[in-house]
Amino acid sequence: MMAGNGLFYPILGFASCLAFIYMSFGNWRIEDTKPLKMDFVERSGTQFMVNGKAFYINGWNSYWFMDHAVEEYRKPRVRAMLQAARKMGLTVCRTWAFNDGGYNALQVSPGRFNERVFKALDHVIAEARQHGIRLLLSLVDNLQAYGGKTQYVKWAWQEGVGLSSSNDSFFYDPSIRIYFKNYIKTILTRKNSITGIQYRDDPTIFGWELMNEPRCMTDASGDTLQDWIEEMSAYIKSIDKKHLLTVGLEGFYGPNSLKRSTVNPEEWASRLGSDFIRNSAVPYVDFASVHIYPDHWFHDQDFEDEMRFVSKWMISHIDDGDKVLKKPVMFTEFGLSNLNKGFTPEQRDRFYKTVYDVIYKAAKRNRSGAGSLAWQFLVEGMDESNDDFGIVPWERRSIHRLIIEQSCRLARVGGDTLQLRELKYVCGGRW
Repeated sequence: MMAGNGLFYPILGFASCLAFIYMSFGNWRIEDTKPLKMDFVERSGTQFMVNGKAFYINGWNSYWFMDHAVEEYRKPRVRAMLQAARKMGLTVCRTWAFNDGGYNALQVSPGRFNERVFKALDHVIAEARQHGIRLLLSLVDNLQAYGGKTQYVKWAWQEGVGLSSSNDSFFYDPSIRIYFKNYIKTILTRKNSITGIQYRDDPTIFGWELMNEPRCMTDASGDTLQDWIEEMSAYIKSIDKKHLLTVGLEGFYGPNSLKRSTVNPEEWASRLGSDFIRNSAVPYVDFASVHIYPDHWFHDQDFEDEMRFVSKWMISHIDDGDKVLKKPVMFTEFGLSNLNKGFTPEQRDRFYKTVYDVIYKAAKRNRSGAGSLAWQFLVEGMDESNDDFGIVPWERRSIHRLIIEQSCRLARVGGDTLQLRELKYVCGGRW
């Protein structure tokens, strides 16, 4: 899978370089068959902790895990991605724990589940555990992909109990809130058919994400979304107090924030019904989430301006985590489109490096910048699941090297000797 890269890693010495190239050709295995001991990730102030040590995250998104695990011919892709991720030292993958209505739906209709698809999610969690990877599981989408809030509104409307056909009624319709709470309870109390562990008791799960990119544009004040976050976060914690919880925000500042005009990409970003500070400050929310898509958020910026924005955007939110929220901040999606006019692969390299450098500098200073998750990683032959942001990391030597370097230096800062032992052949054995 990693053949032909010819990777060069000069700063780590001759022996480390040879081992690095050897592993890149796919012949070196970091004990793929021996699962790492898993402990729950906890939060202490602005940091994630595992066994009393700071845990800084270099991870990625593969939203497609459950969907591909349903089909036997696509199922091996899950293991292939996890194996490759472990070789790169990645520690957390964000993926969808939902598919509402439609093809291969997990939730066929409110309260009705497809056991075949549930077993696919069981498989994803069991495979992640086997490879020492933790999962951030998202519970619903603001967008229509895989059903999302639109599907819940359709169900309520079809059953004659919906208050409105507006997609935003997902947040305030009492019937839909009941649908979603039933879904949450079913997921959290699911007993894995492979491991025998209930999801709420499984440390393989890093945490829960309420929704991917929540927006409630019919109430720009933010009150509707805030009320929903407060209710659903409290409900999750009433069932599962062991796992971390985040909202799934993009990170935009709302209409009452002074940063709406100084940090938001453009004026529209304050009118989406969300607010980074207010939403993330909910007591049951353990860490804040932020996304980074400079090329999609601006209409007239050149690449250099976008890179300056990325640094400013990240530092602003890390400051908020340190001084206002007193919580970790994780950049749970970042990506650069290959459809941009004048796009070059070198631009994506630089974008990744910019993100990684901000996280690393924050980690060295014990700040709230707790990690980042690239959008998105795939294995070969997955064009049907790709978008203009996705990459197969080992197909481009420079970005593959950047990813591994970030894993190594974050592991060193956190003092994660177990992780460094796993990576000793690419991190130079200095642990």
